[in-house]
Amino acid sequence: MSEIERIGVVGAGQMGAGIAEVCARAGCDVLVVEQGREAMDRGRAAVLGSLDRAEQRGRLSAAGHEDAVARLRFADDLGELADRQLVVEAVTEEELAKCEVIAGIDKVLADPSGIIASNTSSIPIMRLAQATDRPGHVIGLHFFNPVPVMPLVEVIASPTTSPRTRDTVETFVTTTLGKQTIRAADRSGFIVNALLVPYLLGAIRMVETGRATPADVDTGMKAGCAHPMGPLELADLIGLDTVAAIAESMYAEDREPLFAPPPLLRRMVQAGLLGRKTGRGFHGYPTQRVAS
Repeated sequence: MSEIERIGVVGAGQMGAGIAEVCARAGCDVLVVEQGREAMDRGRAAVLGSLDRAEQRGRLSAAGHEDAVARLRFADDLGELADRQLVVEAVTEEELAKCEVIAGIDKVLADPSGIIASNTSSIPIMRLAQATDRPGHVIGLHFFNPVPVMPLVEVIASPTTSPRTRDTVETFVTTTLGKQTIRAADRSGFIVNALLVPYLLGAIRMVETGRATPADVDTGMKAGCAHPMGPLELADLIGLDTVAAIAESMYAEDREPLFAPPPLLRRMVQAGLLGRKTGRGFHGYPTQRVAS
């Protein structure tokens, strides 16, 4: 495959919008696909709003803002992705939903060497690749939130991912997007979440058992360990539904008790208390709701 220039992003929630933004700012032709006109319009507003804020804060020039906006298109039909060289799936962290989307992408990509990447936080790539007829061209690209700010991308090759696919996307992420990459084995949770999520779950269990308040847990880790953000603040930022989904995936694979979602986390997700995106999690936030 020649140098990647035409990118597709499926899903325009927090992660998809961020991935679309960084690709457009890097000079790529970006097509964002969402399900339904309303979701597509929300995604457009999220990406353009983030670009506006970047310009207002001096992180993006006026010319850079104009160029990035010109490189973005939005659609509600997967068929529009036919000419893409790389499509990044960034829908909800549910295996069935991701497999359905990835299978749909596989059917419409015209180039047999086109690459499908999943931004999954925890689902083994081998399971997602089996939904396609091109498992050698399926890979994991795990960006971190907020995508325009965080420098890291985990690259996850499954046992069937071709070395050429891995090398091509690594070059794209490092050279075109200017991100740092690490290679993770195709195990649930990969590297970062396999270390991070048990820490977040431990903080939740501490609150659940009455050992400490959310405020004291977060203050303790910030003031006592010099962490920039407390574990419960971080869980709220990630989204408690996403934290629970990652924990479920990791526990299902390893049956490690430390990976099991605590009952408090499950109840909060069931109640719709998902963190920043719903205005309330372990802490309270402005009530404006954004796409998950």
